[in-house]
Amino acid sequence: MKFNPKARLDRSQMRKRGRGSSGGGGFPMPGGAGGSGGGLPLPMGGGVVGVIVLIVILLAATKCGANLPGGGTDTGSQDTGSTDAAGETTCQSGADANDRQECALLATVNSVQDYWSRALPEQAQVEYEQAQWQDFSGTLSTGCGQASSATGPFYCPVDKGVYLDQSFFDDMLEGQLGAKGGDFAEAYVVAHEYGHHVQDLLGTLSKYQSRETGPTSPSVRIELQADCYAGLWAQAATSTKDSNGEVFILEITETDISEAIDAATAVGDDKIQEQSSGRVNPEQWTHGSAEERVRWFTTGLESGQLEDCDTFSTNEL
Repeated sequence: MKFNPKARLDRSQMRKRGRGSSGGGGFPMPGGAGGSGGGLPLPMGGGVVGVIVLIVILLAATKCGANLPGGGTDTGSQDTGSTDAAGETTCQSGADANDRQECALLATVNSVQDYWSRALPEQAQVEYEQAQWQDFSGTLSTGCGQASSATGPFYCPVDKGVYLDQSFFDDMLEGQLGAKGGDFAEAYVVAHEYGHHVQDLLGTLSKYQSRETGPTSPSVRIELQADCYAGLWAQAATSTKDSNGEVFILEITETDISEAIDAATAVGDDKIQEQSSGRVNPEQWTHGSAEERVRWFTTGLESGQLEDCDTFSTNEL
């Protein structure tokens, strides 16, 4: 993926959160983030949840109880575009995005939100509202409870924020889950999480929120739809523009698409279960199989139409 050096990045769409003063270091052990009860809406997004008494890293809309794991305090935030150690302003342009992961994530967020600001009114007659990307390390408080670095990417419908600790990509996605990684694999994660925000705006999350698991459960259908929404953005990514009319992304190659497909495969429930325990139990699925995740991402990529991402009106996921 090649960003346009002339594109100007909107730094207001991302906030950086400092490291908490305490919290659960390392990965949660079996039974981790799962929980019951609770009055807060469930966080939609990755997380670490015990499945079949194993550590399982989940990428998308895990129903992980009333509170996210972790403790400690949020130490405040600053613009991604503040200053680095050398005192230089960062993440200003597409040129910065081509050089630094943090800036590439911001550029992707800008691109995804520009896409939905046009596509949602056109295809669903619903106005798009921006969701801020929260880039954090350590632990922090969210509208859905406490989050830690081990939580993984997630969307919180209470504060309409998308949360991610960048260490997820190296430690989890490429590390424990064995994905090849790459810029577009990370872009797929971003687009997927913003897909949950779109579901929130459309009322899908509130309508289908459930703790039910299984291959045709509401959880799986929500996840697969978010994958499809990520594919919608990917098809139109090179046409998304900054406030001056400069496109954010100059080129997306077949290699880029293969990175996204590889990431989608790595986070399939069956792949995670097989890797962790050597056996697959579909009744514990919350995200869908690797084949399903790839298929729905590809559906969005090839279709470009919101209506083709209806995972709730089909028995063939």
